[in-house]
Amino acid sequence: MLRRLFSILIMTLISLAATAQELNCKVNINHDKITGVDNEVFVTMQRSIIDFMNGHKWTNDDFATNEKIDVTVFINITGNKINGDPDAYTGTLSIQASRPVYSSGYTTALVNYVDRDLVFKFTQYGALSFDDNRVSGVDAMQSNLTAVLGYYAYIIIGLDYDSYALEGGTNYFKKAQNVVNNAPEQGKSISGWKAVEGTRNRYWLADQLLNTRFADMRSFWYSMHREGLDSMYTKPTESRTRILFGLKKLYNVNRENPTSMLMQFFFAAKSEEIIHLLASTPKSERGQYITLLNSMDVPNAQKYNNLK
Repeated sequence: MLRRLFSILIMTLISLAATAQELNCKVNINHDKITGVDNEVFVTMQRSIIDFMNGHKWTNDDFATNEKIDVTVFINITGNKINGDPDAYTGTLSIQASRPVYSSGYTTALVNYVDRDLVFKFTQYGALSFDDNRVSGVDAMQSNLTAVLGYYAYIIIGLDYDSYALEGGTNYFKKAQNVVNNAPEQGKSISGWKAVEGTRNRYWLADQLLNTRFADMRSFWYSMHREGLDSMYTKPTESRTRILFGLKKLYNVNRENPTSMLMQFFFAAKSEEIIHLLASTPKSERGQYITLLNSMDVPNAQKYNNLK
């Protein structure tokens, strides 16, 4: 009898692990600049966002616990009482995501990005709800919080899938684009979703991830992770060379699409990793790669040049 109960318990635990959600998301909220609001509101906000990100089923696939994508969200609230509404806030959203590298204790960055167009409404006792085709909520401002979170959840999952299979994340980039197309509107107070607002926002990130002009970049993303980093333990020299040699493909994409958001998004996540790979390469071989990187990633040019 005890053995049977033990077997049932084991099978239950296995079943729960197999159907675990996709994200392991941690959330931090800074509200130092906000006065006149009960601190408990921000405690509830943090808990609600964690539950939303980790509790929503973003894919049709089953993720084991060790397969979850690690995500960190940092919301810096810089203002409130937007249009006189005490529950409406402005701020920035910093988001980071990583996945484990095969046969190692190392994790590799998927996303390291700051979204500076965060406007949303949050009420302490209101539930966060989300629908892919129509973002729901009391009003547009309140819907915008889950729209932004859902958008980045799909971007992160798409990049994770792209790192395991060539263009494996396409369906999730399409879902992110669908969020863009159905984004809440409220006059001109909700920004970050429209092409006309600039060249660096949610619209352009989703658009470029799906645009065939950037297909080689996605091909490099797959090669860098699956054929490079995941093989580093068994074939370190060959894997490192494969990644660095692939920078030529990335260079060609950048030459045809200068100052693109996607290229900036890529290097925000990957520059430190590439610097580490270069540092492990003989000095006599670094120059060709440094030249390519300097033309693509100007903000980090000095770091590359330090490796000469």
